[in-house]
Amino acid sequence: MSIRVVVVDDQALVRRGFAMILRIHDDIEVVAEAGTGREAIEAARRHRPDVILMDIRMPEMDGLEATSRILEEADWVVRVLILTTFDPDEYVYEALRAGASAFVLKDTPPEQLATAVRTVAEGGALLAPSITRRLIDRFAEHRTVNTAVAGRLERLTDREREILVTVARGASNSEIAKEHFIGAATVKSHVSSILTKLGLRDRIQIVIFAYESGLVEAGDHDVGH
Repeated sequence: MSIRVVVVDDQALVRRGFAMILRIHDDIEVVAEAGTGREAIEAARRHRPDVILMDIRMPEMDGLEATSRILEEADWVVRVLILTTFDPDEYVYEALRAGASAFVLKDTPPEQLATAVRTVAEGGALLAPSITRRLIDRFAEHRTVNTAVAGRLERLTDREREILVTVARGASNSEIAKEHFIGAATVKSHVSSILTKLGLRDRIQIVIFAYESGLVEAGDHDVGH
C-alpha cells in the first residue's frame, strides 16, 4: 500500500519539484498539491493523506496554523513534515508544538526526501537525538512552566517519569535501556504508555511536554558531542 502525500508550498516550481521527486518512488503517491495554508486544509480533508509536506511561510494562512488545524480536526492518522529554506529558527519550536513530526530544509538531497516521508509515515520523528537536544534547549529556556500541562504528570508512574526525562534529553531507545537497566521492548512499552496517558502523538511531543511541564529544564544536562 502506497504512502499518500500532499505537497504544500506557495512557489509552484518548488512544489512541483518536490512532487516529481516523490512520484518516481513506487511506494509513494502524491495525491494533491496546495499553494496556501487554506488550500492545504481543504486538500487534507478531501484526500486524507498519510503525510503532508508543509511549507511555513505562505499567503492567506501560514503552515503553522494550517498544521495545527489539520491535526486538530483529522479523524485519521496524518503526519506533517515541515519544509523550509531556513536553518532552525523561531519557527521550528512552534511547528513541532503545533504537532509536526519532522523538520527538514528544502536543500535536503532529493534521495533523502523519500526517506523522510517514509520515516514520518511509519510514525517516526525525523529529528536525531542530538538535534532534538539542541533545538529544545534553545527554545525551552525562554518559556515558562505551563501549570495545566504540569498537572498531567500525575497520570504517570515514577518509572514513566524517569523514562520521559530520558526521552526529553534526546536519548535513543537503546540508550534509555542501558541507563535504566531494562530491555528495549520494555522501553517501547513505557514510551507507548506515556504517549497514551498524556495524549501525545510522538516522541517530539514528549520532549516538548517535558519542558513545558517543568519536569526538565533547559541547560540541566549536556547536549551533543
